[in-house]
Amino acid sequence: MQQQWMIYGANGYTGELIARHAKDCGLTPILAGRTESKVQPLAEELGLEYRIFSLDDAENIAKQLEGCGLVLHAAGPFIHTARPMMEACLRSRTHYLDITGEIPVFETGAALGEKASRAEIMMMPGTGFDVVPTDCMAVFLKELLPDATHLQLAFASQGTRFSRGTALTMAENLGQSSAVRQNGKITKVPLGHKAMTVEFADDFKRFVMTIPWGDVSTAYYSSGIPNIETYTAVHPKTYRYVKLQKYFGWFLRLPFVKARARKRVLSSPAGPSAEQRKNGRSLVWGRVTNAKGETRTARSVMPEGYTLTALTSVMIVERILKGQAKPGFQTPAKAYGADLLLEVEGAVRELIS
Repeated sequence: MQQQWMIYGANGYTGELIARHAKDCGLTPILAGRTESKVQPLAEELGLEYRIFSLDDAENIAKQLEGCGLVLHAAGPFIHTARPMMEACLRSRTHYLDITGEIPVFETGAALGEKASRAEIMMMPGTGFDVVPTDCMAVFLKELLPDATHLQLAFASQGTRFSRGTALTMAENLGQSSAVRQNGKITKVPLGHKAMTVEFADDFKRFVMTIPWGDVSTAYYSSGIPNIETYTAVHPKTYRYVKLQKYFGWFLRLPFVKARARKRVLSSPAGPSAEQRKNGRSLVWGRVTNAKGETRTARSVMPEGYTLTALTSVMIVERILKGQAKPGFQTPAKAYGADLLLEVEGAVRELIS
């Protein structure tokens, strides 16, 4: 008999993709969320049990998690929702997974790692495109250059768009600074403080700028490399506007500005269409450097980001259900190795130098 497990936020764009893929894989998760009118139709369509509860109280969440061996948390923005679910998992001794890409959430998980070890549960934020492919790249490159002191990671997408949930998280962070890791410490820097051009594939070269991606946190725990920068592809014109943010960032942080941004996001499509997901792709590039100036560079191509998130999240769930869970705070590649990404159909990795 399959151990009980739960997807919280199953009615969201990415949560639904995960639920449908889990069902296709023969799994029977309990679907959960805040609003019955949104969760019930999906649960009935898939023939799955469902539960309705909010994330206001960790004790109540723990009661709702009773009997569940793990929860895959898919309801963001995780900066607000992750901690109460993590705390509840500690109480109910339930393995915790989520699909965040937010640095503070990873750091919260790391801070709770010792408690998770004592509770004999695994706490693994970032089981999707944030941060499986980049985490695997970090560990792969570290294995090639064990004395690496600096890591650069970049990612790009082709033929797709953001989901509403991702866009809401971006709206939440309007006007905020970026971050890098310097000498082992997470350090604030201006958004886009560095830029370069990256050849993600022979047919795909893009301008990229630094952003506060989750690997600023996770790649340090996975690889031990003390200096980390993360980049994403942007249009050069967008980059010019970003560089001006130091003059109007205060305005973007105003509550009414964020409220207008959220309102606009909520009126947009839920996420990329099925056709966009099918035809799109995601790309990752990485480079490590040691004190002697030696480098190793690699790149990988994989399915579109939201599709990848469903695939890798369910893949990790299946491992846990088979008893392959390491107690404490873990990252995907730290727990399952640099080749985890290559288990996804269509994912390839290439060592450039």
